[in-house]
Amino acid sequence: MKNSFSRRNFLGALTAGTFGVAASELFSTTDSEPAFGADAPNPEREIIGDPRVRGPFPILSTPFFESGEVDYETLADEAKFVDWCESSGMIWPQAGDAVDLLTKEEKMRGMEVLAETARGRKTALCLGVQGKNIDDMLDYARKAEEVEPTAIISRPPDDGKTEDDLREYWRALMKVVNRPVIIQTSCGTKYKGPAPSVELLIELGKESPYFGYVKEESSPIEARMRRLIAAKPAIKRVFSAMGGFAWLHQLRIGTEGLVTERAPYADVLAAVWRNYESGNLVVAADAFSKLMLMLNLRETIPGNDLRGFSLYIWQKRGVFKNRLSREYGPNNSVPEKPVVSEFKLSDEQIAELDLRFEAMKPYLKEGNWK
Repeated sequence: MKNSFSRRNFLGALTAGTFGVAASELFSTTDSEPAFGADAPNPEREIIGDPRVRGPFPILSTPFFESGEVDYETLADEAKFVDWCESSGMIWPQAGDAVDLLTKEEKMRGMEVLAETARGRKTALCLGVQGKNIDDMLDYARKAEEVEPTAIISRPPDDGKTEDDLREYWRALMKVVNRPVIIQTSCGTKYKGPAPSVELLIELGKESPYFGYVKEESSPIEARMRRLIAAKPAIKRVFSAMGGFAWLHQLRIGTEGLVTERAPYADVLAAVWRNYESGNLVVAADAFSKLMLMLNLRETIPGNDLRGFSLYIWQKRGVFKNRLSREYGPNNSVPEKPVVSEFKLSDEQIAELDLRFEAMKPYLKEGNWK
């Protein structure tokens, strides 16, 4: 059943001040309509590759106890929350969440916890598989194969220096995995070599049915996206990234999902994706604008995207118990023992966060995720 919520309906709802009701009607589904964007693709779009690996894939934040130990129970709760929000996928460990402050044992234990939590749920689990070098990366890859997530994501190795190093690294990964591999084209702070070229990404996509999935965030971003999208079927999927700030426009270019540090807003991401896919573009744009209003607070409230004010939103949504993070030592070194800090907010900052959270309400899923 197609939803008939039009631009005229949308503007009328805004004028009447009843958009919350209209939005709830828009997001309702019938028994014949899957709720998840990944399960309800645009029938006019040919889906190449694994249909489960498309749509928003937010990155989970790592929760900690006051001792600095990883809170695996809350990590599992994050996965349950993102699934309840009807997000297409979720990712861990990855991105700017100080993942290099986690030990190998902690990462592998987290993989086990999330794989067990995700089993039987609709949201696809994607595990981060990268390392200092090939051998380090393969340890994580073999663990991922053991716990069987839907997909994995991998960025260049810390010790890589040339594109040939990247080719060797990902070909080694190709030999041990049997599931889609999203290549992240940005390289982290320790890697000093080049970003993978479009030609290399296409080459790998031709060599394996599991390659050709790309999280594109290397300059010139949109020019690279257009070249990759034109290279289908070797390229199966191109994901937007870079915080999601250009996601709405890049969907028009032809990206088919988003990898982002925005898991506390997983239901809003799902609303953008679901409405864009079904042709409700004005509603998708409105949902996106409410998300951008929240994320713009990074201009006035210090803290990075995963460990900043999003920790307060995690608390507000009943998922996190605290706003604790591990910290680096001098010169971004890894301390021998975890150094823990609490992200503090003033009453004024909390009031602003609450206001902007309220503005997202038409797109926040109602009910209890637990």
